[in-house]
Amino acid sequence: MIGWLRGRVQTRVAPRVVLDVGGVGYELELSMRSFESLPAEGEEVELEVLTVFRAESLQLFGFGDLLEKQLFSILTSISGVGPKLALAVLSELGPAMLARAVGEEDETPLLRVSGVGRKTAQRLLLELRDKLGELDIDLCAAGPPRAAKRLSSPVAKDAVSALESLGFRPREAEEAVAKALDDQPTLELVELIRASLRGFGTH
Repeated sequence: MIGWLRGRVQTRVAPRVVLDVGGVGYELELSMRSFESLPAEGEEVELEVLTVFRAESLQLFGFGDLLEKQLFSILTSISGVGPKLALAVLSELGPAMLARAVGEEDETPLLRVSGVGRKTAQRLLLELRDKLGELDIDLCAAGPPRAAKRLSSPVAKDAVSALESLGFRPREAEEAVAKALDDQPTLELVELIRASLRGFGTH
């Protein structure tokens, strides 16, 4: 069983990376969160690894940190949740946002995940609340509460929707809007969108 790998990034094509470890190429599938944190090709990286055995094959999944690996294991232990859906959840939400959704019993973030309907979202919230208690995550305080409050306003929600329509991922849009509001809490919609875009280096 492979627990982790340290090697040189040979190729990276989302959501997979091939690591050259002592002349052997290991292909791993990652969440977009971990994939986006990879260094450039030719540089070295260390990833947590989980091996999933199937009837006729085995598949390696890579994670940027141990917490994401643990969450992947918990998600795939839930009936009806396979590796593909587990990675989709982690890609869309990330550990902090997922924990906050569970702690607040808020199914809305989960409904943004491709392949998750209302019934699946409700089942995930129910089962994850007990299972996440095994990890070192404060369900009620996970994620920055100030950011959550900022994003609850109509102007913030409209700004997040505008960024999503421009092609940004929901998590990226929310983080950018929250940061802009932390800097300037009284921004109106147009100014808030512009400030958020400046956070991406876009004018």
